Amino acid sequence: MPRTAPLATAPGAIRFVDLQAQRRRLGARLDRAMAAVLDHGAFIMGPEVAELEGRLAAFCGARHVVTCASGTTALHMALMAKGIGRGDAVFVPAFTFCAPAEAVVLVGATPVFVDVREDSFNLDPAGLAAAIETARAGGLRPAAVVPVDLFGQPADYRAIAPIAAANRLFLLADAAQSFGAGLAGRGVGTLGDATAVSFYPSKPLGCYGDGGAVLTDDDDLAARLRSLRVHGQGADRYDNVRIGLNGRLDTLQAAVLIEKLAIFPDEIAARRRVADRYAAALAGLATVPRPIDGAASVWAQYTVLVDDRDAVAARLGVAGVPTAVHYRLPLHRQPAYRDFPAPPGGLPVAERLAGRVLSLPIHAYLDADAQDRVIDALGDALGSGHSAARARAR
Repeated sequence: MPRTAPLATAPGAIRFVDLQAQRRRLGARLDRAMAAVLDHGAFIMGPEVAELEGRLAAFCGARHVVTCASGTTALHMALMAKGIGRGDAVFVPAFTFCAPAEAVVLVGATPVFVDVREDSFNLDPAGLAAAIETARAGGLRPAAVVPVDLFGQPADYRAIAPIAAANRLFLLADAAQSFGAGLAGRGVGTLGDATAVSFYPSKPLGCYGDGGAVLTDDDDLAARLRSLRVHGQGADRYDNVRIGLNGRLDTLQAAVLIEKLAIFPDEIAARRRVADRYAAALAGLATVPRPIDGAASVWAQYTVLVDDRDAVAARLGVAGVPTAVHYRLPLHRQPAYRDFPAPPGGLPVAERLAGRVLSLPIHAYLDADAQDRVIDALGDALGSGHSAARARAR
């Protein structure tokens, strides 16, 4: 988890993510859902798993949903299902969490890093074209691209998809942070050849442990994924038709997600109201995030750009406002990944963003008073008067 600035200990301190407020809202519904699993005892692949998959498919419009153990497992399984491996190049944005690059290495392929756009934090289509040439020059076969929908808004699939198609790349959307978002009238889960989702507890739709899913309209791919998540199983439990892994979602987590999905549209709307209020108040104080044309973000994070970021975060912490840095080091600077290829011109945008990003509290239960405290504290931390910022928020 990202490190946060120190929190004040006074009662009423603002929470970066407030799972307890959601727990209070769902109350007995969650208790009943989990008790039902404890009563029937089908803890692995119980009936709630299939029910959840059907509900998720109906929610986002994907034909198939294959749940699994985590968002990283979802990425890993999708690459395995496509047979991607040694000698293949998979294009990954340099500014993101390590999971997409990790999954590429786990299947034996080579991650090739791509720079991102400063306005959206997401993979730059122009950078993708350059990275494809870099891979070919290095003797690698371009095989897949994994755009990451960072902080809750979709990458620009309208520009990425034609490049992927022209180069016969498997387009695997990493929607760990963006399930519930959309682009040009289409829901996340339908924007790539397959989509990997995470249900980590702090995600907009999260369970009470690890969980994930792969979404696709491809019938054959879905069948391979269902086999892979159970050790490459064929017709029965002891019929192994391919090398797989133990990638199942626990039934208890499926039961939790069914209840949370029921209130998810309302929570998305609440997140968007907070983001809109932040944008109105903070414009002019910091560089605020804006969805690209036609995109609807789910606002997994609200990440601004500021100078002297660490000092600003420390001042906010003293004021009782938690913050996080997503991400302090781009992937090509991480010790585990620094030897993998990147385009000759480097990855300057990813490096600039890593020094300036600061994520503020955002969740569906952040009330107006807490929002005002965040706005005021950021104004003070930046040395700006906060009264005008609060007036803009109203």
